[in-house]
Amino acid sequence: MARQLISSGSSFEAEIGYSRAVRQDPWVFVSGTTGFNYDTMTISDSVAEQTEQCLKNIEAALQQAESSLKDVVRVTYILPDAADFPQCWPVLKQYFGEVRPACTMISAGLADPAMKIEIQVTALKQS
Repeated sequence: MARQLISSGSSFEAEIGYSRAVRQDPWVFVSGTTGFNYDTMTISDSVAEQTEQCLKNIEAALQQAESSLKDVVRVTYILPDAADFPQCWPVLKQYFGEVRPACTMISAGLADPAMKIEIQVTALKQS
């Protein structure tokens, strides 16, 4: 299959020159995704709620690539405050408890101070 670029519809993607996700079968690479809710154009103050919204946004990108969270093999979590990470664990277990991908957590600044977590994933589509 030819390379497929997947967009969230954000003008930011064109301004910077990136895609929400790239599908190159059997792989899907999802860019770092924040907890911004595109339906309400808001972001929660809660790191747990942002984590759940990140995963919903990632799930939507994976679906466009004919994939799912079950195909995720690697995850990178980026949080400005490493002390917030334990608050994310129940949500992460809910979404990845059975999948159990390889993962890394990095503490680093994000583009907007309202963002408390950013998540990027790599998926290997099952045949």
